Amino acid sequence: MASHLRLHLAAPPPGLRLPRPRGPLPRTAAPPPPLLRAARPRLLISSAAGPARARGSGIGGAGEDSDGEDGGLVGEDSAAFRLGDQRVASWVYFGGILAVVLWGLNVLWIDPATGVGTRFLEAVAAVSDSHEVTMLLLIIIFAIVHSGMASLRANGEKIIGERAYRVMFAGISLPLAVSTVVYFINHRYDGIQLWQVQGISGIHELVWLSSFISFFFLYPSTFNLLEVAAVDKPKFHMWETGIMRITRHPQMVGQVIWCLAHTLWIGNSVAVAASIGLIGHHLFGVWNGDRRLASLYGEAFEVLKKRTSVMPFAAIVDGRQKLPKDYYKEFVRLPYLAITALTLGAYFSHPLMQASSYQLPW
Repeated sequence: MASHLRLHLAAPPPGLRLPRPRGPLPRTAAPPPPLLRAARPRLLISSAAGPARARGSGIGGAGEDSDGEDGGLVGEDSAAFRLGDQRVASWVYFGGILAVVLWGLNVLWIDPATGVGTRFLEAVAAVSDSHEVTMLLLIIIFAIVHSGMASLRANGEKIIGERAYRVMFAGISLPLAVSTVVYFINHRYDGIQLWQVQGISGIHELVWLSSFISFFFLYPSTFNLLEVAAVDKPKFHMWETGIMRITRHPQMVGQVIWCLAHTLWIGNSVAVAASIGLIGHHLFGVWNGDRRLASLYGEAFEVLKKRTSVMPFAAIVDGRQKLPKDYYKEFVRLPYLAITALTLGAYFSHPLMQASSYQLPW
């Protein structure tokens, strides 16, 4: 794969060009028909030396069938990170924004004395005495707001701009997510105990390993962290390498793995309710995400869709996705190393997270 990739937003071409044949076409041969007639802008990834090529893959390997431009990628190289492209000022700005956001979240939402988070939880809990119902309602509220704002993103950005919409999106979604997580931590052992496997040898190790793996699927947003904080101008990405070769919807897969592992470990009705809500939300996100990508990138996304799969490893098994010989290099990158460090940190900080949650009357 090319060592340095640059993203170009090409003007809508009449169709993707076929690779130039090695020999002249017979005089009687008709010119090859265009593969795609994209009506919208497409993503073309190239380097100074020419189109990016994933060696040994169906996305640009020499001699492989491909629907991409000159056999190259139509999406973006995910998790690409070059220190030379980073600006210290941007990351200092990011740290400042993060500090302000956490301070505002505490004052305006978390702190019972000044925030409205407690009153919000009380209003939701007043609907039913059942912790399972409250858990589901919190997830449904978050899902409606989060997915709804994601669906309205294109129109919203036209009205108030990309950065302002990103700030509004995070400012509304983050407090709801915090309330849902804290409620789950505080009430995860309530409800009806359905099974008890914590004493079985090997279960803890299985749950730990599953949870660890789930985080590599759950957080593809680390690929564009500065955009998440609106330091860089937020963009709508169509990733194609790394985890996307395994599944086109890694966040859904990661959430399913996390939910199954924690539900197995806890084994009660509250955990089941939380898993049903979270998995349902992410399954909807699969449909909604594909719909948005298809709307934005048109037939270029259809090319990506054909050679990837929602079910993990399905496209690899049936031959639609051919992994490069050096596929592991797509994971030996700083964003994935950051996920590893944060995942280990989250595991070892579980006691601190629980103690902080127990201090809130949620």
